[in-house]
Amino acid sequence: MAKEKILIIDDEESIRKLVRRSLINENYLIEEASNGEEALERLRNNTFDLIILDVVLGDEDGFELIQEIKVLGIKTPIIFVSGRCEDHDQILGLGLGATNYITKPFSPAILCAHVKAQLRTSREYVAEKTRSSNYIMEGPFKFDLKTYKLYKNNEFIELSSKENLLIKFFMENPGQVFTKEQLYENIWNNSIIDDNAIMVYIHQLRKKLEDNVKSPKHIVTVWGIGYKFIA
Repeated sequence: MAKEKILIIDDEESIRKLVRRSLINENYLIEEASNGEEALERLRNNTFDLIILDVVLGDEDGFELIQEIKVLGIKTPIIFVSGRCEDHDQILGLGLGATNYITKPFSPAILCAHVKAQLRTSREYVAEKTRSSNYIMEGPFKFDLKTYKLYKNNEFIELSSKENLLIKFFMENPGQVFTKEQLYENIWNNSIIDDNAIMVYIHQLRKKLEDNVKSPKHIVTVWGIGYKFIA
């Protein structure tokens, strides 16, 4: 796994040095900025996994800087480190989008523990998002976009290639009513419809997906129009 990169934004060189040393020992890549302008320049030209930001940056305000960072569309997690330890400061910092607020003086070991926890959370979020992007989930149904396999209540349902395409299309558009013409055009890539073919595939899908084929709850006929999928 590539080393995770952290940006330290603090006007005090001694604090930056302390934090940098602690995090380098944990095998992180570190960059530094001593003021808001320098920080924004680094953020525009680099991607970071975490930002450690002091609330007081000389004459500047970390609360204002975090808002500028958000305006740029940067969603990197931010941990505030500050000597301002009043409740309202911590509430404001977290309300502006920081994921954590650590007050000075702090233990480098405790800061490292917070950093590890935040990066672990970020990794888990990315992994879950990646997993989710590989599936279409609707009610008891899960369609695997990599293998083109359908599961109902985590049990594999064997479908033909056209049945797979049909249920995938339905699951991508839940609750939407489609005419036979629309189904034929999207699944068969043909504007000349074959009523019988569509009815056969709908019937086959119902046999495999429905608890009661005579009273379908998932692939529903909308009389006079077509069909819709309900999870």
